[in-house]
Amino acid sequence: MQYTLSYWERQSFLPDPDVVVVGSGIVGLAAAIHLKTLDPSLRVMVLERGPLPVGASTRNAGFACFGSLTELLDDLTRMTEDEVLGIVEKRWTGLQRLRGLLGDAVMDYQGHGGYEMFTEAEEHIFRQCADRIPDFNKKIGQITGHPEVYKVVDECLPRFGFAGVRRLILNQPEGQVHTGRLMSALLDKAREAGVTLVNGVGVRGFEDSGQGVEIETEYGWTLRTRRLLVCVNGFAQRLLPQLEVTPARNQVLITRPIPGLPVEGCFHYDRGYFYFRNIDGRILLGGGRNLDPETEKSDLFDANAGIRAALVKLLYEVVCPDSRPEVDYWWTGILGLGPVKKPIIQHVSPNVAVAVRLSGMGVAIGTLVGQEGAELALRGQI
Repeated sequence: MQYTLSYWERQSFLPDPDVVVVGSGIVGLAAAIHLKTLDPSLRVMVLERGPLPVGASTRNAGFACFGSLTELLDDLTRMTEDEVLGIVEKRWTGLQRLRGLLGDAVMDYQGHGGYEMFTEAEEHIFRQCADRIPDFNKKIGQITGHPEVYKVVDECLPRFGFAGVRRLILNQPEGQVHTGRLMSALLDKAREAGVTLVNGVGVRGFEDSGQGVEIETEYGWTLRTRRLLVCVNGFAQRLLPQLEVTPARNQVLITRPIPGLPVEGCFHYDRGYFYFRNIDGRILLGGGRNLDPETEKSDLFDANAGIRAALVKLLYEVVCPDSRPEVDYWWTGILGLGPVKKPIIQHVSPNVAVAVRLSGMGVAIGTLVGQEGAELALRGQI
């Protein structure tokens, strides 16, 4: 649908802002709030193409995690140890900024820890992880302030009731949040700060004249702003195809309530490609994109029948072998990945900056990325 804005709409609802943020996920909202903190007089507007924030921020599992051992060991095959620890530190810092911004109670933060599960066939992988625990505890302990970050807790397995799992490593400082409450609180905080939130308006493109940015919407009308910050993560290539950001779709299910559910905490399985947690007496379980990686390099919210079947199989055979709970419903979320797990926070033109590529760790690092993106956008490109 194409139409032009009326005088009243332009004057009362969409006056030319100082800064426009595209995307109302964790990064975009954190950026908008930070902009108003830096300069309360700024007219800040957030454009969101969906009726709700569409992407990963309202569709993730709510893991407040910063790095399982298998992930860190895998990262070390492509990055130096300093680079890997630097990413862990940014994730940890981001989590603390999120908690400081909203407060634990508002987003129902629960510090139950994060667990990594290993089958008997994965004993060699478990051994590799266990051998590195003393070293990582020392180095990551300096980041987190926890003297014993990782710990083997095989004794907890009978309590959880899993089938086929032989080893368990606990990451003690990790936690979980209620994703919906988190995002609702961020939206409320943005409104309280005086940010203008505009939903249902997609951005088709933009042009930076050097004096300002002309934004073309999918409705055909344009907005003009001094600065533009793009925070659309997995959808970044739609606006900026030159960026090294690949969309990655995740399939997610949630069960009906399970009486006496013994599971508590966040769990990673099969190198983190599968993940699950407890929420409201249910199991939320997702992942499996490694089973069909090319198909899941997509920013479309489609179902993948093969992966969904694999998730149900995992639910029934490993996670809840005794209760076999009924699946209540499904959804998908879109991540933004790249060749390295380092966010892209940079200018693409004098008045346009981007803050994208969260690598599946948006809850952890999103607040920090948004705040750094806001500071960069406000400065402009020198």
